[in-house]
Amino acid sequence: MPFFEILGYGFIQRALIAGTLIGLLCALLGIFLVLRRFSLIGDGLAHFTFGSVALVLLCGVSATWVTYAAIPLVLIGALGILKLTSSARIHGDTAIGIVSALGIALGVILASLSGGYNVDLFSYLFGNILIISRNDVLLTAALAIVVVAVVALRGRAFFAVAFDEDLARTSGINTGRANIILVLLTALTVVLAMKLVGIMLVSALLILPPVAALQLGRGFLPTLLLAAACGILSVLSGILASFALNLPTGGTIIVASFLLFVVAALVGRWRRG
Repeated sequence: MPFFEILGYGFIQRALIAGTLIGLLCALLGIFLVLRRFSLIGDGLAHFTFGSVALVLLCGVSATWVTYAAIPLVLIGALGILKLTSSARIHGDTAIGIVSALGIALGVILASLSGGYNVDLFSYLFGNILIISRNDVLLTAALAIVVVAVVALRGRAFFAVAFDEDLARTSGINTGRANIILVLLTALTVVLAMKLVGIMLVSALLILPPVAALQLGRGFLPTLLLAAACGILSVLSGILASFALNLPTGGTIIVASFLLFVVAALVGRWRRG
């Protein structure tokens, strides 16, 4: 099918717009998560989202409102991870593992109570660009504006907390507030990205573009902009390739992101001699 005919489909247009914004969101937030060695929070939140979506579907919420109904539950899960992390005896990866396991367990139980895995649940697990609505695009655009504004205003604080939280705290930065903002924005992004790449793959989109940018970027702002470019390019190329080759969209996006990381790693290694 000719390229311009592909762009003529409404669902492709919505997927490209939402995908561009989601790629941007994942890259901007992922940079701080990767630097803070907290990148697997995306995986934990994704698994908790699985349980939240299963609960929402069990309650009989229509497909139109599933995303909105799951948001408060996932935000609670994000705060739960942060609360567990603040405990002196529980490290970040342990807290993520606890919430992740709880989310999967609840998801399996609730799915069985609703009669097994239905088509709607599979769509959220592995992504389906056909279910991206106009409201999803508007909600993603609103979140993108908020994230860009927060990064522009508080990016240096996030950067300081990511490198050395104790030093940032002694420098007068409210590290607790910075962590809450970062985790809540990540939770919102995970919920919005599940329709595009699926709950099981969304964490990769938070990790691969930022890591690719870190192979090449020099300095905070150039690396941030490069991560954004990698995230957007991964999503756009993955969507178009999946439609042209009749492949699953979510998996194709992640493969495209991985290939971009491989290229960045090779170029970075070549530059370092």
